[in-house]
Amino acid sequence: MDNNNSLELLSGESLIYTITVPLSASIILANLIIILGISSNRELHNTPNYFFLSLLVADMCTGVALPFIPLMGLNRKLSFSSCLVVHVFPNFLFLAFMFNLVMVHYERYVCIVDPLRYNNLWMHRSFPLALLVVWAPPLLYASLPAFGWNNWTGPDWNGCCESTQRSMLRVNCSTNGTICCSYRRVFHNSFIYLEVYGVVLPAILFIAGMTGHVLYITRGQMKEICRLHRAVERGTQASYREQRLNLRYTRCVVAVSLTFLACWVPYLIYMHVCIAFLISDTKWSSTTHIVMSCVGIGSMAVVPLVLGLANRQYTEPAYKVLRKLRDRWKRRREQPEEAAL
Repeated sequence: MDNNNSLELLSGESLIYTITVPLSASIILANLIIILGISSNRELHNTPNYFFLSLLVADMCTGVALPFIPLMGLNRKLSFSSCLVVHVFPNFLFLAFMFNLVMVHYERYVCIVDPLRYNNLWMHRSFPLALLVVWAPPLLYASLPAFGWNNWTGPDWNGCCESTQRSMLRVNCSTNGTICCSYRRVFHNSFIYLEVYGVVLPAILFIAGMTGHVLYITRGQMKEICRLHRAVERGTQASYREQRLNLRYTRCVVAVSLTFLACWVPYLIYMHVCIAFLISDTKWSSTTHIVMSCVGIGSMAVVPLVLGLANRQYTEPAYKVLRKLRDRWKRRREQPEEAAL
């Protein structure tokens, strides 16, 4: 029985690393490119971009922790302190990522909705306090299991080893001080419900609501521009410029919708499926859980990259480096051809 559990654990870990390591490396590399692009351009050294830098750092940390998040679904033999670290620290990075993402969206939302009040925002007057708001609460909440809000005194969930299957109240898996480390023992059910429905889901809905309101305002402003243009041109038919304006707005709506579907829907599905199995208290396929968690967390971590790569100011230094490398490569190819002639 122990051999079967060990083989299942090894196969689960290999599947997790196979999916998450390339994705994690891509997220870290893309964040580094955008961070270097902002850092190298002095015109971008302002408070809004500092908030975005904080988000990029949180996203890069999430990329580093990405392989460890699906591992929470596996039962492993770890010491008490190690079990807390491998669960609390990735959860802190994930929550910090969510808080930073909400802060960036809110800052840009106010810039569009109420530009006159934008420069007087509290987050602009006190940037260190704003950073404290997006990093300290996630750390405090994620650390609650270390201060006693956990299930250590409960049964040894799902039988980490053969001895625990014989005695459900026995905690020690071996004589070397290791225990059956499972997310069910670290995170209390009420802790999970509060995090999902009190923090994460409201944050996603808040971001979606702000994005929808910005699109609605943009649509109204575009109609006003078209109306004024027709009044100046004294025409009733839509001009070529109006058609291009409508086309650009349609592309924007399509891009936002596809981004939401690709980045947020997989995570929402994964989150609610996990809650459903948690409520029913039933075991489910580890392969299914691993794939869904990797795809859900990974797709959500791509959101800042979409925001960053869409801004040419952020990516211009990287494009310059690529153009220089391409030109050097072309010159090296042309030199042997000229020598041959």
